[in-house]
Amino acid sequence: MTSPAPTLTAAGACLFQPSRDWIASRLKRPPPAPRPEDLHIVMLQAGARITFAAVLVPLIHRAEGVHVLLTQRTAHLYDHPNQISFPGGRVEGGDTGRTETALREAEEEIGLARERVEIIGTLPDYEIPSGFRITPVVGWIEPPFELKLDPFEVSDAFEVPLSFMFDPANHQRRSYQFNGRHRDYLAMPYRGRYIWGATAGMLYSLYRQLAGDGDAGG
Repeated sequence: MTSPAPTLTAAGACLFQPSRDWIASRLKRPPPAPRPEDLHIVMLQAGARITFAAVLVPLIHRAEGVHVLLTQRTAHLYDHPNQISFPGGRVEGGDTGRTETALREAEEEIGLARERVEIIGTLPDYEIPSGFRITPVVGWIEPPFELKLDPFEVSDAFEVPLSFMFDPANHQRRSYQFNGRHRDYLAMPYRGRYIWGATAGMLYSLYRQLAGDGDAGG
């Protein structure tokens, strides 16, 4: 039986933790249109060279509520060292689809067995200026489960309560100059972890998809 929708405060904080069925039903809805303030959203130009990728958005069903599993990349990596990310990567020739890419990368990076992950939907593709088009694949995980981090790529794995993402007060809109260009981005700092860029953008996409324009402010 599907549980009732989570109750949200005026600020958007989640008072009732959402169920697997409720989240899955929300992921089937058409994606909401970007808001005027969503300046971090990038649309690649027609004819741009695109690299296809996928990430796993792991939702952990804890007794105290749903959590999102994230990783911290190692400091020596050439691309995005030390940054917070989802397990994921480029689509490879042997992958049968984006779900396969996300599950394979999660196995390789954090040792998460695909048998422990129930795929419940996807989020809209997320594009970034470097030419990547990323498909976020949402997976539901019931504990217990084991992780074995690849020490070359991943220095740590940690969880963030989904309720934290549901509070618009935690959505920080920022900007910076890079190679003479102005860029806008989102940040969601959490207990000393600086979640920003594409990862924060996809978490915001998850929030928008689940909360809906009529359910929460932000």
